[in-house]
Amino acid sequence: MPQLSAKSHAMPASPIRKLVPFAEKAKEKGTIVHHLNIGQPDIATPKVVLDELKNLNLNVIEYSHSAGFSSYRKGLANYYQKLGVNLDAEKEIMITTGGSEALIFAFQCCFEPGDEIIIPEPFYANYNGFATTCGIKVIPVTASIDNGFALPPISAFEEKITANTKGILICNPGNPTGYLYSKEELDSLRKIVQEKDLFLFADEVYREFCYDGATHTSALELKGIEQNVVLVDSVSKRYSMCGARIGALISKNHQFMEMALKFGQARLSPPTLGQIAGEAALKTPTSYFDDVSAEYVERRDIIVDGLNKIPGVKCPKPQGAFYCIAELPIDNADHFCQWLLERFEMEGQTVMLAPASGFYANNSVKNQVRIAYVLDKKHLYNAVKCIEKALAEYPGIN
Repeated sequence: MPQLSAKSHAMPASPIRKLVPFAEKAKEKGTIVHHLNIGQPDIATPKVVLDELKNLNLNVIEYSHSAGFSSYRKGLANYYQKLGVNLDAEKEIMITTGGSEALIFAFQCCFEPGDEIIIPEPFYANYNGFATTCGIKVIPVTASIDNGFALPPISAFEEKITANTKGILICNPGNPTGYLYSKEELDSLRKIVQEKDLFLFADEVYREFCYDGATHTSALELKGIEQNVVLVDSVSKRYSMCGARIGALISKNHQFMEMALKFGQARLSPPTLGQIAGEAALKTPTSYFDDVSAEYVERRDIIVDGLNKIPGVKCPKPQGAFYCIAELPIDNADHFCQWLLERFEMEGQTVMLAPASGFYANNSVKNQVRIAYVLDKKHLYNAVKCIEKALAEYPGIN
């Protein structure tokens, strides 16, 4: 048999999905599984999107321009203008097949194999996979649960910069932490990016979901590094449209955008139906986001307040997205999460969590889990009760 590539062996397994077989077996036994492991919102997709898809009158589902429909890019430019960011729709916005493709294109454009990217950890687990795909070495800078996963000191970034460092990647608000970087934190990053002439990749797919009066600052607003900033966006979480697979790659660096378009041409075009849905989503009323944000705040408080009442549990309250990281009094979160599905139930229920080790570059943290509060409040209450009872029974408790 021909040998498979070293790259394929190096690809990490998803901490979000690797326990799916155990969840399926639990369901086969009749157990109700509360899925807090994956960020698939249960919030309804905006009606304006669903109506657009229901009323389509197409004879042919044809290709679009490789950069996406011009009308959609113009619509996105208008969306960003309302956020205080002026963009050239034709030269500075490219539609992609999800935010994932946007980041992969960005990596392919900016890095040579062996180059390094600095990422505050814990970080979205697929960043590791994207980096592996492109031959990039991830250099982590570790944030602390003790201050809610705030941006680590800039000195920690400076210590990690080498001749091979090409960029810094942030997610704001963050997956998996829900931490929202302040304008001051972003300005400190701006200074080091400018001083060292690095790329700043900003994943801002959760920008609409900021809580407790906090506001979002986009990396596109940072002055003096306009040519260094590469923004990744997506419709998936903003409009509960994960299956549409539509994202965007945005930068004022025209040379970068020209190179990215060549990768876009190689895959022909982003999905036509997804773009139609994405363009329709731009008509979503602001009241939709007000309602969704209020719902997520209530869900967050159920999870975070409930977990922090359990002895030995530490769970910072996030100001954005719909995730949190909880530190549990256990020896190994991977074992605990599997045990929940294989051996535990409470009144016919259990919980599926994501071990947080996979959100750290070297799987270095063993007693944390990531929770996505994307279920209705009743299920979240039951999930907290399950976790409390499970921790009381789990044999690997610390």
